[in-house]
Amino acid sequence: MAVSACSSVIAGTATWPGATLEKVVLGPADFPDGVEYHRIDFEPGQPDGAGGPPAMLSKPPGCSDGLTNVIAASAQRGPGSAEQFSAGYDGARIVVTVLSWHLNLDELAQTAARCETFQTFFDPSSPGIPMVTTKLDEALPAADDALVYQQTMNLSGVESSVYMTFANIGPMAMIGLSLPVENPGISAKATLPQTFLDVMAKQSERIAAG
Repeated sequence: MAVSACSSVIAGTATWPGATLEKVVLGPADFPDGVEYHRIDFEPGQPDGAGGPPAMLSKPPGCSDGLTNVIAASAQRGPGSAEQFSAGYDGARIVVTVLSWHLNLDELAQTAARCETFQTFFDPSSPGIPMVTTKLDEALPAADDALVYQQTMNLSGVESSVYMTFANIGPMAMIGLSLPVENPGISAKATLPQTFLDVMAKQSERIAAG
């Protein structure tokens, strides 16, 4: 018995996912004068964190890299799957990743809740470093769904916070991370978390506009 395949022709021009990402990712012109903007190259097909140091020990286990592992579990890799840039201010280094696929926000929220308070350790015999993960009630109007967190480390009585955003927007997603970095050599100043939230809002709007 012979079986013949049927096919239909769809009018239009095929769009490579990487071209779509390139269209929506923020560029240097989207930032104030003085901000140090850099695009970050990915190695296609490389696992997340390849070549980097191992995750720190934690109590409960799996909290020091819990969010990273959730993202990695559903990640699509290879050319066209993600674009990343950093924006440097005096007061913050903001890293934004735009994805051609969706994040598992439910699992990210569950992991963040499980690791609301935890300790990290340089080695099993070292004293623990207290960490607190706080969900912030901040909205990204252009996002279909979003999570915003502040994660605070208390190292020898000195507190330091990073801010994180995870959002799904249409068929895409984005991840944002803000690190507290003082750099008087940069003229553009950051006020956290507001500068970080402003950048993420602008990026989400650009993705939504397509």
